[in-house]
Amino acid sequence: MDIIAKLAEELQIKVPQVQAAVKLIDEGNTIPFISRYRKEATGALNDEVLRNLFERLNYLRNLEEKKEQVLSTIEEQGKLTEELKQQILAAETLVAVEDLYRPYRPKRRTRATIAKEKGLEPLANIILLQMTDKPLEQEAEKFLNPEKEVHSVQDAIAGAMDILAEGISDEAAYRKYIRDLTMRTGKIVSVAKDPEAESVYEMYYEFEEGLAKLAGHRILALNRGEAEKVLSVKIEAPAEQILQYLEKKTIIRDNPHTTETLQAVVEDSYKRLIAPAIEREIRSELTERAEDGAIKVFGKNLQQLLMQPPIAGKVVLGWDPAFRTGCKLAVVDSTGKVLDTTVIYPTAPQNKVEQSKAVLKKLIQKYGISLISVGNGTASRESEMIIVDLLKEIPEPVQYIIVNEAGASVYSASKLATEEFPNFDVGQRSAASIARRLQDPLAELVKIDPKSIGVGQYQHDMNQKKLSGALNGVVEDCVNKVGVDLNTASASLLEYISGISKVIAKNIVAYREENGRFITRSQLLKVAKLGPKAYEQCAGFMRISGGKNPLDGTSVHPESYEAALKLLNRLGYVPEDIPNGKLSGISKKISDYKKLAGELEIGEMTLQDIVKELEKPARDPRDEMPKPILRTDVLEMKDLTPGMILKGTVRNVIDFGAFVDIGVHQDGLVHISQMTERYIKHPLEAVSVGDIVEVKVMSVDVAKKRIQLTMKI
Repeated sequence: MDIIAKLAEELQIKVPQVQAAVKLIDEGNTIPFISRYRKEATGALNDEVLRNLFERLNYLRNLEEKKEQVLSTIEEQGKLTEELKQQILAAETLVAVEDLYRPYRPKRRTRATIAKEKGLEPLANIILLQMTDKPLEQEAEKFLNPEKEVHSVQDAIAGAMDILAEGISDEAAYRKYIRDLTMRTGKIVSVAKDPEAESVYEMYYEFEEGLAKLAGHRILALNRGEAEKVLSVKIEAPAEQILQYLEKKTIIRDNPHTTETLQAVVEDSYKRLIAPAIEREIRSELTERAEDGAIKVFGKNLQQLLMQPPIAGKVVLGWDPAFRTGCKLAVVDSTGKVLDTTVIYPTAPQNKVEQSKAVLKKLIQKYGISLISVGNGTASRESEMIIVDLLKEIPEPVQYIIVNEAGASVYSASKLATEEFPNFDVGQRSAASIARRLQDPLAELVKIDPKSIGVGQYQHDMNQKKLSGALNGVVEDCVNKVGVDLNTASASLLEYISGISKVIAKNIVAYREENGRFITRSQLLKVAKLGPKAYEQCAGFMRISGGKNPLDGTSVHPESYEAALKLLNRLGYVPEDIPNGKLSGISKKISDYKKLAGELEIGEMTLQDIVKELEKPARDPRDEMPKPILRTDVLEMKDLTPGMILKGTVRNVIDFGAFVDIGVHQDGLVHISQMTERYIKHPLEAVSVGDIVEVKVMSVDVAKKRIQLTMKI
């Protein structure tokens, strides 16, 4: 297989683009580096396309390796024909290769292998080729052999039938036909093991749907219901059609002595050997497809969450709500430094509301707090009511926001949090995290395992290695898109930078603590284990504000410094003009990028990137995202009425809709059918996590805590 051509066809890009990307990947370059600094080579392939290419490249290389292994094994057996070799070489999936390899794979002892040991293969051939004009029992008498435990004609015929059944089940072409037909026309059926029991799986108690149109979230729900022993799930295949097909392929003529036996062989082969295997394969394929879809949605949600705009320049009070143990508070300054922590008990059972308000008023006055970040967990509703009352009593203009605290408890109990806040308990760490994830969501959320951030669906049921790989890729892309301040970034943030491992990230922080702040990017080469290759990969994403070289404060890569300086000189500027904002209109001074790029001996796309960066140094792509909604008042579910129009924040996007926070502590569901007047295949076509949307209340069920919303206003 020509892997390069195959990738170009699948990804709908040009062959030279694939060749360049594969070469760069094989040379050890990271996806963010290739995407940002090798645009000329790849024709500006973005990180999403590059990650898809990388994934498929690995799959296809594994496929070719498997083919070589299979061909070698069959050749060693002396059974490799030219036709079989061509079939294996032409196979495009691992399943197809496995099907072709099946008859030659070393087998454990089966009924068929035992029958062969008893010398019954010739009888099986007589039956298959229908080469007898005598009753089958007479043919079978020749194979009686008490020493080999063939005591009767029935034993002989049964053994021969076992050999034939296994032979039919090993035919790759048959399996492919049956698998494809079952996927096209079969259906999945589920029933409850206890129909009287209440559970979240009630809609699947009597459920059936065609495999061809089965949605991914249903597959994952059925799998979970089955794993929890609530549901019994099976695939119903078009058995009659399959048996007719197998009979047509197996029974070459109508022979009264063998036809009936062959029909029984076909039925046994399908029901005992083929059907269970095909069901396992299809369930596995459906699950893998559903997981891939869910991982993709999870990745998109995570990307949107990580790219939420930071709320800079504010002193924030982080509030981790609770009942019995009290609400933990942490005051965090505009740089993320924790100034103070305390615990108040305004909620049940203590209900010390007035004492808590007094503490809060003192903190607000002392530190100039202008924003309160409240976690959305237990006692969040009660905490919000107290905050709203407090805001009415004080003269200071303070606002609050409810923050999704998913993962805060995971972080606060982690080794990382212990190292960061050795003198804090888990509640104080959690409150600090809740404050900081508002100030800079990306810098704080990278400290948490992406699976624990709470914007996925069925994430605990998936292939964890594949999920972690995909989500880590999303985090890596986000961190590198934004870039980091080399003098303030934590090791948790640095480890996601292109070319930087966990060990090197810690070494960077250690070097900074020992030698003071970095004043040039080139100092990175003095960090332990950070060699020239890692420096090439990471340097452009690491920024130094107020350093020796103003270009170090931009995302211009050091390899392009010479060209950037020549450009500045041509346009009549000096590097010191970069941080002063004097270059905001330089793109208007360039009439011919192609010509200028040639003169500067760089690519045209690289020149355009340099100009953009010089015009707006270290621009933050998150600034273009919608700002979070800050609140000063509170709504309750009972305040909602159908027809009410509200603004809300999209918290999670799933296959069948999106959950929107409208400020009542219970996210409302906008079903996919209520998102837009036009037809959409997936909610991600209409909304993303973090979007601010206008919604209308359709219905409210306070008892079941369900809110139905529509975006069709």
